[in-house]
Formats: sequence, C-alpha cells, structure tokens
Amino acid sequence: MIRTRRNAAVALFALALSLPAPAATAAAMGTSIGTSDVRFAIPRPTGQYEVGRDTLHLADGSRRDPWMPAAGARELMVSMYYPARAGGSAAPYMTTDEARLLLKGQKLDTVFKPEQLAGVRTNAHVGARPVGGRHPLVVLSPGFTLNRATLTTLAEELASKGYVVALVDHAYESFGTSFPGGRTLTCVACETVEQAPSDEAEKKLLAKAAANRAADLSFVIDQVTHAWKGRTLIDPRRIGAAGHSLGGNAAASVMAADRRVRAGVNMDGTFFAPVPASGLGKRPFLMLGTKAQHSPDSTDTTWLRDWRRLDGWKRWLTVADSGHFTFIDLPILGAQAGITDPTAPLPGKRSGEITTAYVDAFFDQHLNGEHQPLLDGPSPGNPEVAFQNP
Repeated sequence: MIRTRRNAAVALFALALSLPAPAATAAAMGTSIGTSDVRFAIPRPTGQYEVGRDTLHLADGSRRDPWMPAAGARELMVSMYYPARAGGSAAPYMTTDEARLLLKGQKLDTVFKPEQLAGVRTNAHVGARPVGGRHPLVVLSPGFTLNRATLTTLAEELASKGYVVALVDHAYESFGTSFPGGRTLTCVACETVEQAPSDEAEKKLLAKAAANRAADLSFVIDQVTHAWKGRTLIDPRRIGAAGHSLGGNAAASVMAADRRVRAGVNMDGTFFAPVPASGLGKRPFLMLGTKAQHSPDSTDTTWLRDWRRLDGWKRWLTVADSGHFTFIDLPILGAQAGITDPTAPLPGKRSGEITTAYVDAFFDQHLNGEHQPLLDGPSPGNPEVAFQNP
C-alpha cells in the first residue's frame, strides 16, 4: 500500500484506539454511543473579514478523466472562499454521503455518525456579499482519498485574511465526493493504485496523479479568473497553490507547468512527481511536514532531492509530535471529542494554529509583499517548528 494512504490509515487507527473509554467501548460494540452528543466546529478564523462561500461544478471538455475514461470529461468540485461582509446562510461542511464514505474508509464508522461529521459547524456563509478590491488567489488540493472539506480550516483562515481560495475536489480520488444530480463518486484511483504490481508501479501512478492534478488546478485557475461570477475579486498577478499529501506534490507540479502560479506549499506530501532539475524559475516554495517522516534523514528521500532543486526563496519546516493529518481538519475535530493520537501527540488546536500561521505567513510574504519575521527562523512561540537547512 502506498505511504500516503498507509500513514493515514495508521494515524486514524491509532485515533480509534485512543478514544476516551466510553467511545472506545462503543467502537468495540460497533456503535457510536459516547461520541454521539459531540458537536464539532471549525475554529473561528482570525482575520478581519467574514467568509463567503460559493460552490462550482466544473468539467474540462478537453480532457478525459484519467481514472474513468468512459465517464468523459474530467470533473471537479470547487468550493470558492472569499472575504465577505456579514450575512448569508451557514455553509455546510460536507454531505452526509461524503461523511459516511470518509468514516468508512478511515474505519471510524463505528465511532462517529455520518451526520455528526456532515454537521460540523463552519464559519463560511453562502450568499454573503464579497468585500471590494482585488485579492490574491490560492488554489488548494487535498490529500489522496480525502475530500476537499478536510482543508476547510485553512481555506476559511486564508479567506478571512483577504484571499480568494479555490478548494478543489478531484473526481474519483477521494473515498467519496458528491456531484450534482445526486451522484457521489468514489475512489476508483485508490483501487487502481492498490492493484499496482509493485511499489515502483504505485509511485509511477501517483506521479501521474500529481501531474493530472496540476492540470486540474490550471483549469480551475482558467475558470475562476474568467468565468466565475466573482472573477473581478481576483488579482491574476498574485496566484499561489498549496496542498496536503498528494495535493502538496500537485502544488509543486502546477508551479512547474503554469507560470501564473507564483508561490507554492507542500504540506507533508511525497514528491512522487519530482520538482524539475531546472527548478521552479526562482519562485518561492515552502515545505511543511512531520519531524518523523520529513526531516533530512527520514525515509522519504524525495524531500532532500527536491529541496536541492528548488532555486528560489525556500523553507523546509518540520513539526515535532505531528502526524500526516496534522495539517488538515481531522486532528482539530478529533480533539473536540477528546481524542488524542498517541503516535502524533501534538494537540489538535496547536495543529491548526501552526498550519494556518505558517501557510498564511508564506502567502502574505510572497503574494502580498509583506515581510514575515515568522519565516526568518525559529520562534519562542512555536517551539514545535524546526527550520531545516541540509
């Protein structure tokens, strides 16, 4: 099994094992007693703006889906977050079908109810009026098997700070993503990768997946800067990309393929598709990962290889006591149920604070031109974060 999924499965299995006693008993009994009264919420963003959200269904007629060619055009679901004025109705976190498939895929379906996960309280509002002006655009890509909702904390935080955010779901690459017409597409890509005859074959498939996602992200940029109703909010000279796991690899890949993307962030993703030997045209890149898996002497040698290829401003940051999911919503939500992963004991609240602080600082510096001392070196307020410079 590929490392991207193995780490995720191990992390959530550990979460299930470390549930508080009532929930652990419930898990053993195959029920959700003990966690059924938990009401989850995305942390309140810290920026000056309220957050609006729009949802787009896009189809790229120039490309067939790489996992299901018979399905026709490559389809994407995109949540557009933007700085807004107060108003509008509360935006849902994910559909019940998406929640059910995610919990089943991560073996937590006996611990939490799909309605609980689907009912996570967000801070974004549908129909909220945008604030004026032109804003940087950041495209976000989630981890392999995970749907886009798992990056909601980061998306809302960036929007509250004045960014337009396009948070993308890639068809057939998550346990479940709901599309218009009552369709919920499942992870055909997972089955394809798992059936690969060797680790090397798996890596080649994931390299192709990262390149396909790069094409997805370029298409999203085309659409939201030219056809989206809020296109006038976007400054096309200030575009960045970030992602978790395979989505982080895709952020580097889209920078290699699309000069419009001025800055990128990889959150704990193996570089299955390498950074070109010629670099990224001196554009800035941030590598933010776990201390255990992504230190210079770790087993993932792709980080050291591609660090040496990065030819612009760059930082390699590792987070102590973190796990593969540290950089997404799941530890934040798990902490609200009293769950601690013994293999990654960094508290869920700190996971969210560290991720949003460093990613936001990176884009503030490189898309807004505002120097951020946080990126200059270690800081007393973030003792978990180490600056690597091999």
